[in-house]
Amino acid sequence: MAKKKSSQNKDREERIVWEIIVDCYGPEEQAMGWYYYLDEKLRFPFTAVCSEKRAISPLKIKDEVIVFEMAPGEECEKEMFVMMQWERDGLAVPLSQLTPIKSTDKQTKQAVEDWHYWVRMGYEFG
Repeated sequence: MAKKKSSQNKDREERIVWEIIVDCYGPEEQAMGWYYYLDEKLRFPFTAVCSEKRAISPLKIKDEVIVFEMAPGEECEKEMFVMMQWERDGLAVPLSQLTPIKSTDKQTKQAVEDWHYWVRMGYEFG
């Protein structure tokens, strides 16, 4: 089932265009623009709750996880992934399925919401 597009948010659109994908020519550069933006803005570690079930992730709705860093760049060429605590080494999960808890700092929440907005709007790299 396709996700319903949200109405455009002017401030978020401007931030995406002028801070995240500015000077990006092609899908690889857009993906890296997002990667570096999130890596800079997310304050690790932070606690998040699973808000969306994904077939590629073991998380269930309402699972609470600790996110400790961005996944390696090569994992983020099509979608943004973050590393959560999982057994010894951690596990990369889609950022789109996580919502920071209320006590998370404003900058981290805004960056995650920016990514969620990009996904909801149906935007893709390229």
